[in-house]
Amino acid sequence: MDNYTVYFGHVLSGSFYPVLQRAIGVGSAFEGWSPREQDVVYRVLIPMTPPRGHSFHLELDSAEHRHVRNFRVRVQLECTCSREQKAEKMLCFLHHPEEELGENQDLSLLDTLCTDSYLDVHKTARWFYQLVRAVWPALPQSHTWHLMLLPSRRSCQIKVTNGEASFRIEMLFGVRRGYSDVFVSSQTREALTLSTTWPEAYNVAEVKFFKYIARQAPPDSLHLRCLQLFSRVQLGFGFSTYMVKTIVMHLLNTIPVSQWRRRYFLRRLGDINVNLRSCLEEKCLNHFIIGNRNLPQEISLPLDISSAEPPNLFHHLAQDPASHSQAMSEYQDL
Repeated sequence: MDNYTVYFGHVLSGSFYPVLQRAIGVGSAFEGWSPREQDVVYRVLIPMTPPRGHSFHLELDSAEHRHVRNFRVRVQLECTCSREQKAEKMLCFLHHPEEELGENQDLSLLDTLCTDSYLDVHKTARWFYQLVRAVWPALPQSHTWHLMLLPSRRSCQIKVTNGEASFRIEMLFGVRRGYSDVFVSSQTREALTLSTTWPEAYNVAEVKFFKYIARQAPPDSLHLRCLQLFSRVQLGFGFSTYMVKTIVMHLLNTIPVSQWRRRYFLRRLGDINVNLRSCLEEKCLNHFIIGNRNLPQEISLPLDISSAEPPNLFHHLAQDPASHSQAMSEYQDL
């Protein structure tokens, strides 16, 4: 991914497509655990910043339910009539005639990857696939690895193989909220997500939390093994891996890391089990990042996130008695 970033910079230099930053590893593979070691997907988030003459403005979609925070990325043209921009021989999209712009300059981002002035996830994904395919032959890995593009509308998924090993990589893209560790991302949470909808994502903050715990933990800490084992055991039941991960993150934030050593392994598994049952009975599991004021200081959150009321990941159980009964029954089986 670092090689890709370098070549992205070369190819996109001088264009008016989003500027691609260095990829950030997110998800279980980069947190140090995975419920299925034989089927790991390496997810990376590639931050995007606006090109010259453009700016990004994040707009919260207030029509959504309280437990989901979706944004739209409005793209706005900026005046580039300053001496610095003139020195770069760039025409101002706002103040130069359209005829002159069409003859002497590439199209603006509004004319390529946007729908109604908003950055379009589907258009961005298609552009990204073309970019990945075009850049691949220049990468050193292309001499020994085979690239296969996998279908996706909101990300770029690839598989690389060399005859002995294979890796699946999913490239997500997003826009950082200010200078925080929170992004709006192309990753979807719902089946019918509009192409101009960018859900708020906390996976970068979660990776930083696991790295913080790893620095504090003793060498024989089994906190990742606890998470991995419990996640694997509950596969096939109605509890998502993210729900189990959320419970473990809450426990890691309250139980000293010294209490996750090997000799406490069964006790910590019991804590995860008890917490899951308690959350199911109370029909409430608070989001770990949103509204959590006890996070390590190195994790930076926007003010509206750190002070917000945490969404309930079990809100559907509180609204639907039949779903709650089924969840309790599945817990007994588990």
